Amino acid sequence: MTIPTLALTLGDVAGIGPEITAKSLLGHDELRLISRPIVIGDEAAMRRGVSNVGGDPGKVRVITSVSEATNEPGTIELLQTGPSLAHVPVGELSADAGDGSYRFVVEACRLAREGEVDGIVTAPLNKAAMHAGGHKWPGHTELLAHEFGVDNFSLVLSAGELYFFHLTTHVSLRQAIEDITPERTGNVIELVSAFTKALGNPDEPIGLAGLNPHAGENRLFGNEDADILAPAVEKARVNGINVQGPLPADALIPAAVKGKWNMVIVCYHDQGHAPFKAVYGDDGVNITVGLPVVRVSVDHGTAFDIAGKGIAREASLVLSLERAAALAPGWDHVWRTARQS
Repeated sequence: MTIPTLALTLGDVAGIGPEITAKSLLGHDELRLISRPIVIGDEAAMRRGVSNVGGDPGKVRVITSVSEATNEPGTIELLQTGPSLAHVPVGELSADAGDGSYRFVVEACRLAREGEVDGIVTAPLNKAAMHAGGHKWPGHTELLAHEFGVDNFSLVLSAGELYFFHLTTHVSLRQAIEDITPERTGNVIELVSAFTKALGNPDEPIGLAGLNPHAGENRLFGNEDADILAPAVEKARVNGINVQGPLPADALIPAAVKGKWNMVIVCYHDQGHAPFKAVYGDDGVNITVGLPVVRVSVDHGTAFDIAGKGIAREASLVLSLERAAALAPGWDHVWRTARQS
């Protein structure tokens, strides 16, 4: 059986990305049975990351093409992307590190577009550093969508069979309210429906969280739920999509955690991220649905405060590699189903 080749971007080299990458690829040989991971990043940062976790930096092998990768356990195969970042200090905001994290993602997308890799896994980047490096993207998700030329996409937090789709993500709360339109809501509902069909569950119920407390409480706490979310739900239901809402978020999300819902749509970043991370921690990953290639990421940040100490946990990155390896073989079906919706 052919195992998928995964481009693993190193993230911000001033953060914990190199360390959790080292722990994942040198300490979890079982990953080689399900995937062929290739690091897209910087040799000097990778070797330093290996040293910081007590490993042998000689285990880092620089390759010049994907075809050179042997997937030998106990090694890290890396494609050097751009100039060396050896000068970047650990644990500090760096424009050069931000530029590097951007370049790593762009290169991974190129490899995916050209069919050289089957999926992308991303270590965390720092948004302020990326902006300082001249790349004004809100985060990974929007940059990936740009590189693949897609308009309808969603950041999705996932743990097991539970998926939290987001109407908006890395914008202010005020901007998020403005960005939640009937069109955007309808597009994401269709994206979730396509995803459930691709997974073989076309009638999977979808729960849409309300924007306001109590989903507006019959307009007592705002009109958005009645004027924006409810019409989008009604239209989707007329089109045969099993979506319900808007439902009070403080009822919907606990019910989802208890297993009543597998597919949930939340309105803004913290409505989904805060409860998800509180419950699942390292057991969760970030998936971008709406791209032609699977992309999975850790659900945490760069952790500058502990970078370089070798204590960062790699559990979320290991899980990300496992989920990407599992989803990659069938992702073309997810993509084609989403495009047809």
